[in-house]
Amino acid sequence: MKPHSYEVIIWWRPEDEAYVAEVPELPGCMAHGDERSAALASAEEAIAFWIQTALEDGAGFPSPDKSSQ
Repeated sequence: MKPHSYEVIIWWRPEDEAYVAEVPELPGCMAHGDERSAALASAEEAIAFWIQTALEDGAGFPSPDKSSQ
């Protein structure tokens, strides 16, 4: 499994004047950026951190949804 193969949903949030990137399969895993590419790069880092934290806590984490790959 590639650690960064989760679905990422990106949208513009006018209130923050930033793109928001959400990873629905990992609760609370979100990032933002001034550009879509920056939001996606931040989301990739957030995914890695989310997984690392889950492993350190002894918690499991879901495999990426195969339909989004």
